[in-house]
Amino acid sequence: MLRISCQPTHSMKSLSIQNSTKADRILVVDDAPDNVLLVQTILEDEGYEISSAENGFSALTQIEQSAPDLVLLDVMMPGMDGYEVTQRIRQNEKLPFIPILLITAHDQPSVAQGLDVGADDFIRKPVEMDELLARVRSLLRLKHSVDERDLIALQREDFVSRLAHDLRTPLVAADRMLSLMQQGALGELSNPMQDALGTMVRSNQNLIKMVNMLLEVYRYEAGRKTLSFGSVDLQQLLSEIVEELAPLADAKNLALKLDSTIDANSVEMSKFRGDRMELHRLFTNLIGNAIKFTDSGAVDIYLRTANPSVFIKTWNKPISSVAVDIQDTGPGISPEEKAKLFERFGPGTHKRSGTGLGLHLCRQIVEAHHGAIEVNSEVGKGSLFTVRLPCQF
Repeated sequence: MLRISCQPTHSMKSLSIQNSTKADRILVVDDAPDNVLLVQTILEDEGYEISSAENGFSALTQIEQSAPDLVLLDVMMPGMDGYEVTQRIRQNEKLPFIPILLITAHDQPSVAQGLDVGADDFIRKPVEMDELLARVRSLLRLKHSVDERDLIALQREDFVSRLAHDLRTPLVAADRMLSLMQQGALGELSNPMQDALGTMVRSNQNLIKMVNMLLEVYRYEAGRKTLSFGSVDLQQLLSEIVEELAPLADAKNLALKLDSTIDANSVEMSKFRGDRMELHRLFTNLIGNAIKFTDSGAVDIYLRTANPSVFIKTWNKPISSVAVDIQDTGPGISPEEKAKLFERFGPGTHKRSGTGLGLHLCRQIVEAHHGAIEVNSEVGKGSLFTVRLPCQF
């Protein structure tokens, strides 16, 4: 039984919600109707909007339909206890942050279990009314703080996305105009003017690439990126990319080679599905980076069958998968740089390092394909990037 101890220490009306246009919504989950009624009466008197659920299944259904601002959850319930309800709420990535306050008995030793599965606070029975209200207010302050932070982050990302989109239009227009000038559409140009225009064209195209990459990053992070999955011949795709990038390698006298240990007609290849355009972007970026940072030696690409157990933690069973290794003989990457290599806006210290968006976007593309990307590198000994992709999911 849930017992509430009322001690009139000060006017509870002074603790009411102030300066709020919308009452906070609290879901009370308890299989004892008397307990729900008592808590509901106390919290409604404070100005909160209360809904209730008599078991964990009903609570989860309500939360998915309309997420409350706080869940007040009894631990001991038949069918599904408070720990499992908490765990399921935290595992649902579609839900916003919802503080969870567990109510537990004095003789119940597993408070740590509740905190480990994702609860934010707990209160013991018999519940003191002032303590209950204080904990509710504290968790709601946390909720409002997180919501405000998320809103600011969303507004910032939306601003950057809109800015990048608006920048792209004049940059593309400038690119076309510069191209026309190079072709002599506005009159004959002297050699110095041709050289100057060439520099302007390259700089403008680099800006366009940067803006396009920024837009792609924010599409992924905002969940607005839609992939078109279909059958993809990875060996053919990699061959095309190597052919496209060969002039860059030739200009630096680098050997660029693709080796494959997979038969094009093998079961693994026939099962592979992905978004061909995004995979082209992924491997063009990785191989292009290897060429960019390698001054002498070679860039080797290997396509192979990966260990079937590589994704066993994700899929709870061995699954066919392929791996693409990109090995270069460049300067290598220090442990400090490697730790932040795939972070957004985390460029390296090399003089040719860019904005730090390219590898971050690569990771987004790999994860959208349920795969994994990693790097092994030592300073002075080159780098090995490995992308592992499941053949089916």
